[in-house]
Amino acid sequence: MKYCNICLQPDTRPNTVFSPEGLCPACTYFEALKNVDWQERYEILQDILIRYPRKKGQFHDCIIGVSGGKDSTRQALFLRDKLGINPLLVSLSYPPEQVTERGVENLSNLINLGFDVVVSSPAPQTWRRLKQSGFQRFTNSFRSTEMALFASVPQIAIKYGIKLIMWGENPGLQLGDMKTLGRNGYDGNSLRYMNTLSSGLDWMFEYGLSSPELIPYVYPAVEDFERHDLQIVYLGWFLGDWSLVNNAAYSCANGLEIRTDGVEKTGDLYGVTALDEDFTPINQLIKYYKFGFGRVTDYVNEEIRLGRITRNEGIKLVEKYDDARDEKYIKDYCDYLSITVDEFWEKLKDSTNKSLFQLNDDGSFRRKFTVGVGL
Repeated sequence: MKYCNICLQPDTRPNTVFSPEGLCPACTYFEALKNVDWQERYEILQDILIRYPRKKGQFHDCIIGVSGGKDSTRQALFLRDKLGINPLLVSLSYPPEQVTERGVENLSNLINLGFDVVVSSPAPQTWRRLKQSGFQRFTNSFRSTEMALFASVPQIAIKYGIKLIMWGENPGLQLGDMKTLGRNGYDGNSLRYMNTLSSGLDWMFEYGLSSPELIPYVYPAVEDFERHDLQIVYLGWFLGDWSLVNNAAYSCANGLEIRTDGVEKTGDLYGVTALDEDFTPINQLIKYYKFGFGRVTDYVNEEIRLGRITRNEGIKLVEKYDDARDEKYIKDYCDYLSITVDEFWEKLKDSTNKSLFQLNDDGSFRRKFTVGVGL
């Protein structure tokens, strides 16, 4: 395990590759932004919009996948209020047992701001079965969830005949998932190769689910994209002030409701992520024990690059909060998956990266690595 020389990104992030200088892809990209001509990028964006005009009789210019959170709210407002674009917003709805009142309010806020929203709701019973199966097989109940979230947007685009899809950040440049890189910085048609989407559906069929049940989880094939001339564009590539904190500030000024449960329970330093449900903090805890980094690491990396905190300050935050947890959230998560809390911890211990953590006799974990240094 090695750390980036600038931020606290470890090389254990799936599909990431450090530069010969010891920089993670996100820091390499951030350094390159110092020489960007943002006016030129703005003009490129305008050219893209011209190349994908709405069809005769259509009302919407593009589609944005939304949760009602900070990034989707920022995108919708920018396109409409800055560029005069009318986007159709597509939201995948969590089942009643998972969605939070906060999430419902934030999606309602987008509607109240004047946007058209299409809500896709996969069958709750299938959703639960897949989350149970994903946890048992991968210790990751979110594998199926993410597949449905990503698939819903191009599926709706095809049904509505809308060719242009706007996405937020480029996960290759801004997070380090190099398999998602396209032909250029804004081309998102390689999103299908990200770690989750590339895992396929075979494991779902093995758990007895049928093709009709899995329709909401099928990401359209390359041939479907070509046949319908679909293009995903990373809107964050065009915005020089795109960041977690800035997007949250824009969105809060326009009615976004954020978390108040505290970083010690969620690993969310500012309370602005995963607003629509409370199972994601558990997924982040699992990620921590699999890969050695959690939600706080993602936060501080951006803050270090932007110069708002030092690397040493980031180390202290990661050491204190990266394994944040809340017993109530864990209990709710286990109840939804129909397992006991003890079964949850046994499964997590079995899946823990033994190269990074030592399991003590009392059941606690000890880091073998030093934050900011590695192994």
